Amino acid sequence: MTDYRPPVSDIVFALRVAGYDRLVELEAFEHADLDTVAGMLEEAGDFVAKVVAPTNRDGDRIGAVHHPDGTVTTPDSFKPAYDRLVDSGWLTVPYPEEWGGGAFPGAIGFAIQELVQSSNMAFSLGPLLTHGFLDAFLAYASDELKATYVEKMVTGRWMGTMNLTEPQAGTDVGALTTRAVPNGDGSYAITGQKIFITWGEHDLTENIVHLVLARTPGAPAGTKGISLFVVPKLLPDEHGDPGARNALECIGIEEKLGIHGSPTCTMAYDGATGWLVGEELGGMRAMFVMMNVARLSVGMQGLSQSVRAHQQSVEYAKERVQGRTVTGEATIIGHPDVRRMLMTQRSTIEALRGLLLLNAVQIDLAHHHPDAAVRERAEELAGLLTPISKAWGTDLGVENASIDIQVHGGHGYIEETGAAQFWRDARISPIYEGTNGVQAADLVARKLPVRDGRSFLEFVAELEGILPELRERGHAALADRLAASLSGLRETTGWMLRTGAEGDAASVLAGSAPYLRMWALNVGAWVLARGALVSDGDAERVALAEFFAAQLLPEAGALAAAATAGFASLAAYRF
Repeated sequence: MTDYRPPVSDIVFALRVAGYDRLVELEAFEHADLDTVAGMLEEAGDFVAKVVAPTNRDGDRIGAVHHPDGTVTTPDSFKPAYDRLVDSGWLTVPYPEEWGGGAFPGAIGFAIQELVQSSNMAFSLGPLLTHGFLDAFLAYASDELKATYVEKMVTGRWMGTMNLTEPQAGTDVGALTTRAVPNGDGSYAITGQKIFITWGEHDLTENIVHLVLARTPGAPAGTKGISLFVVPKLLPDEHGDPGARNALECIGIEEKLGIHGSPTCTMAYDGATGWLVGEELGGMRAMFVMMNVARLSVGMQGLSQSVRAHQQSVEYAKERVQGRTVTGEATIIGHPDVRRMLMTQRSTIEALRGLLLLNAVQIDLAHHHPDAAVRERAEELAGLLTPISKAWGTDLGVENASIDIQVHGGHGYIEETGAAQFWRDARISPIYEGTNGVQAADLVARKLPVRDGRSFLEFVAELEGILPELRERGHAALADRLAASLSGLRETTGWMLRTGAEGDAASVLAGSAPYLRMWALNVGAWVLARGALVSDGDAERVALAEFFAAQLLPEAGALAAAATAGFASLAAYRF
């Protein structure tokens, strides 16, 4: 496995492409100019490459271990690395100063996430869940609960989890049966079992704080009867420090295909003490705040594994001698098909990073812009982009890791090279935080109907706005390809809207996955085309945009037929 080389200059460039300058114009972020951010990211990248990345192979080979007493230990290298990460302050960057944060935009927090995730995806999942925990907690918890938990979570001294899934309640969260019974003192007794709880038990922090979905007595069935509770492993004492053990334990961890260093726990709650977060029966509303942030973070996991896979692919292709190349180069990087694979990785990485950071910038604008109209439009765009970011990002993580194995040939199938680990680690990401099928359904069923589809069509028009400048600056072929593809996206969007209006939800859902991929390819092509302009025609940026438009974007046209094929052919076959 190659050493991790943080692509800081590419991240900074992607921030420019994503419109980061709009955030610096806001009073809240005047201190966060791009030069300052670039210096921060250089330091953060150097830190994770030296401290976190060396733990990656330990996490895979040793993994997390569950013991008979319910404790879970991680590899010996994890805790020293985590302690240094906490001491470094990098986890605090995007949070408010009043809670010990750096008050930087959330987009910079996501940029730092890329660096940590690329260093060790399994290790990074703990801080990732804590990030989502805090977003929900800051939005809905009482001031008293915030005073007890938030600063400790921001600094990383305590870690957070998300407890939704039960054996009978996966994607169908409304089927959960965990109970929350009032204790009479403002707290609740939580009883039930949760599965697939990431970092539910471990040895990195002095306390672990769980957000748990449960039902109060008399609650209605389905998602409308769900409330959210904060349930700490160790009950805070009168000083807010870890005190008595709560009535919960990890009764086992899963043996998984990948992310071995991340303990995936089965948690048993037996009358554990918890406190209501937000209003009773408002659990799903609060949890969606956490899930939406987590979905963008999981999309970032796809980027991180793509980056590691590409770095290893390039290094191997430059070293491996095999066959005579048409270019005369001594190694396999001279073979056209190898170069095609490397360009596929590289161009999709740059397109995806731009998409993810564009999404993050829209979230920041939705939270902080003084103009209500701008906030509303940014919230719409963030809603549109989040399922695309999660689904395309995680699909690409798997695809690019698979390309890495292919570039290595037979050696890629051997664990010793480390190429297989990137694929094994990446493979979970299209599944958790809402499968990619769920993301596609969310795109067409919840996001497309916003303002009767005008939100989507206006965004297509915004993407088309780049076309005149592309032609004016000598990129006519690139402009033509993008224009044709965006026209197809507009037509397919019209079909989706008409078919939905006719009540044929099955046909809309049948085409949702290819439709989402169409969106991803078009936004990705726009990101790279904008990069060609922002870079003032830098030859490598132009090459990436032209390769993507010529060799990857045409897939969007083919997907239009699948997106509009309807449900009939899916329904005709009997399984």
